[in-house]
Amino acid sequence: MVVDPKHAAVNGRKRAQRPHKSHREVADELRARIRSGKLRPGQRMPTQAKLADEFGVERGVVRQALHILQSEHLLTNVSKGSPATVAPDPGLIRPQTGPAAPPLPTTVALAPRIAAAFAAPHVEIDALCLTSVSLTLAIGEPLRQIHAGRMKPAKVDVRVLLPSRDIDLAFPVAVDGRGDGDLVHERWLAMRNAQGQVLRHNLLALRATHGIDVHVSFRALPFTPPVKLYLLNGEEALFAYYTLGRHEAEIDHEYLQTYDAEGTQSMLFAFEQGAGLRDTAFVEQSHLWFNALWETISSELTLTT
Repeated sequence: MVVDPKHAAVNGRKRAQRPHKSHREVADELRARIRSGKLRPGQRMPTQAKLADEFGVERGVVRQALHILQSEHLLTNVSKGSPATVAPDPGLIRPQTGPAAPPLPTTVALAPRIAAAFAAPHVEIDALCLTSVSLTLAIGEPLRQIHAGRMKPAKVDVRVLLPSRDIDLAFPVAVDGRGDGDLVHERWLAMRNAQGQVLRHNLLALRATHGIDVHVSFRALPFTPPVKLYLLNGEEALFAYYTLGRHEAEIDHEYLQTYDAEGTQSMLFAFEQGAGLRDTAFVEQSHLWFNALWETISSELTLTT
């Protein structure tokens, strides 16, 4: 009998095929071992090759799982070169990612999930937001890891939907109305353009510095989005409401009362493909919704004033 080498153990016996596991499932199993004490604080993890063999997955899946645990402060020294190490006191750290995690502020939840997405060979990120401030900040972490040589995706595709400069925004807006000049709108537009330019520049720079195939596209929406949405590698949807409040803004040395939302503090709810019928349906419908907006009523966006 001929045995497929993929299913043969070192002793020549046939290895039973395992069902495909996602990086989240691998992370969940390793997290349980750490919390139970099976993997002790300060102990070195098995190599990525051994973990890939144990779980029957590719090394890229293991790397994504390890980066999740590193973002939760359960592991240290996660890299391609040597095995990771269990953090000194992981029991005191509350997990911040995973299907069962509670919603967290965007500034807390987004960066580790973006970093985990960048462990894949082909990174695909779609975002619908008001200014892309949170996205630009979150992508800083995987960019640092790429420049440090700890990860290197082959391809990165990023699409961003932002409100058009030509519409009357529902927010941010001055409490007393728009008036002549509309300083609040001008400040929003300057922030939208600046953040988009930084995001595009930092990502496209990966072509020259690391030979990564990068594509970054922006489209303009004819409405103010009341929610923000991030879609990661076709596997995860992160959703948050823009909750409006009354704020005071200093613009051109003038203090104005505005209705605005603090997007960086919006609570992100995570939905994962394969984590149940509800989560899977939400991820799939979110992709359909984003693509429909991208392909129909959105228009060309230029990041200039």
